[in-house]
Amino acid sequence: MNILVGYLKNNTQAVLPIAIIVLLLHFTLVPLAAPVVVRFLVGALILIIGLSIFFVGVDLGISPFGSITGSALVKTNKLWLFLLAGGLLGFFVSVAEPGILVLVNQIEHVTAGGISARLLLGVIPAGFALMIALGFARVFLHVSMRNFFAVAYGVILILAWITSRNSLEFLAISFDSSGSVTGILVVPFIMALAVGISRMRKDSKQAEDDSFGLVGAGAVGPILAVMVMNLVKPLRDFPLITLELASAEVGSMMGRFWQVAPAAVRDSFVALLPLAVSFLVLQRVLLKLDKRQFQRMSKGFAYTLLGTFLFFMGVNGGFMELGSQLGYQLASLENKVWLLVTSFVLGFVTIVAEPSVYVLTRQIEDVTSGYVKRTVVVAALAFGVGLAVLLSSLRILLPWLTLWHILLPGYLTALVLARFVPNLFVGIGFDSGSVATGPLTTTFILAFFQGAAGALEGADLLRDGLGMIALVAMAGIVTMLGLGVVFRVKTR
Repeated sequence: MNILVGYLKNNTQAVLPIAIIVLLLHFTLVPLAAPVVVRFLVGALILIIGLSIFFVGVDLGISPFGSITGSALVKTNKLWLFLLAGGLLGFFVSVAEPGILVLVNQIEHVTAGGISARLLLGVIPAGFALMIALGFARVFLHVSMRNFFAVAYGVILILAWITSRNSLEFLAISFDSSGSVTGILVVPFIMALAVGISRMRKDSKQAEDDSFGLVGAGAVGPILAVMVMNLVKPLRDFPLITLELASAEVGSMMGRFWQVAPAAVRDSFVALLPLAVSFLVLQRVLLKLDKRQFQRMSKGFAYTLLGTFLFFMGVNGGFMELGSQLGYQLASLENKVWLLVTSFVLGFVTIVAEPSVYVLTRQIEDVTSGYVKRTVVVAALAFGVGLAVLLSSLRILLPWLTLWHILLPGYLTALVLARFVPNLFVGIGFDSGSVATGPLTTTFILAFFQGAAGALEGADLLRDGLGMIALVAMAGIVTMLGLGVVFRVKTR
C-alpha cells in the first residue's frame, strides 16, 4: 500500500503541471468546450491511478522477472540460448509497451488505415529484439560500448539520409517509434535484465558499465527496422485525414470512456499475453522460482494488466482529445508565439515532474559520487527537452525546416561527445533518451502536435505532426553526454 501511495503522489506531481497549463490556457487564450475539459480532467485522474497501479505491478513482477532471467541466462553459459531468449523477451516486452501502441494507432488513424498498426507492431518490436540480442552479444564478446553505438548510429545516419530523400514521413515514424518503444514497461524490464547480467560479471567496474546501455542499444532497432521496411516496400500512396476542431464531437460527458473501454481491455490483454506466457514457460524450464516468489510476481503481472487497461482508458477517453484540440487552437491564433512558448513550457515541466527522471538523476549523482549534482542534471535535461519540443513547433511553422535538418547535427554531436566521456556515461547517455520520452510525451504532447499540424495550411499530420518524440529522445542523449564531458573535466 505504501508503494502505491508513493506512486500516486509521484504521478500526480507529473500530471498536475499539465493540468494547470491546460486550465490557464482554457480561461485565457483558447477557451475549450466544457465537456472536453471535464473529460480531460477525468482522463487525467484515471491516468494517474492507472500509471500508479502499473508501476506497482512492474516493481512486483516485471522488473524481478527481468533481473532473475538475466542472471539465469548468464549461468547457462550458452551464447546462442542467451541471444535467443534475450531477443524473444525483447520482442514480447516491446509489443506490450503502452507508448508504442498509442503511436501506431495514431499513425493508422491519420493515414486512414494506409499504414497498418499491425504491420508496425510487427516491424518495430522485431527491430528492437534484434538489437537487444546484439546488445547481449556485445556484453559477452567484450565489444566497446563506444564503438558499438558509433557503428549503429553511423548506419542509422546513412539510412536516414536515403529515407529523407524519399520519404520524410517514414523518417519521422522511424525515430518516433524508437522513443515510443522505450517507455514505462520496456525500460525497467530491460534495465533489470542488464543488472541481472552485470551481477554475474567478476570485474566490478565492467559490471557497472554494462548495467547501462542495453536500452539504448534496443532503441536503435526500431529506427533501422522502419527505414529498411520503407526501402524494401515503399508506402508512398496513403490517404491522410484532415483534422478539424469540429471533428471532435462534444457528446455526453462520460460516454466516450465507455466507448473506448472494450478496445482498452482488448489491447491490454493482447499486449501482455506474450510476456506472461514467456514468464510461465521460463518458470518451468529455467527459473524454478519458489511458490511464494512465483505468486508475488504473478500478482505483479495482474497489477500491470489492470494498470495498462486504466492507462488506455484515461488516454483515449479524454486526455489526448484535449491535447489535440489545445494544439489546434493555439496554432490557429494569429500570434504564433503562444504556440512556441506553450511548447517549451510543456517540454520543460514534463521532464521536471517525470518520476523516471528522478530515478535516473539520483543514480547519476550516486555513481559520480556527487560530482554531477541532481539539480544540474534535471535543469539541463528539462531545458534540452523544452528546446526540442520548441523546435518541433518551429518545424510546423517553417515548411523548409525538416526533421532531418535537426536530427543530423544532433546525432553527429552525440557521436562526437561519446568519444570524450567516461564509458559509464556512454551507456547512461544513450539510455537517457528513453527516460525523456515518458508517458506524458507519448500521449498528451504527441496529440498536441497532431492538433497543431492539423490547424496550419500546408502542414502534414504525418510528416509534421510526428517527429517530436524523436527530437525529445535526441535531446536527452545529447544533454547527458554533454554532462558526461563536464564530469570528466571536473574529475581531472
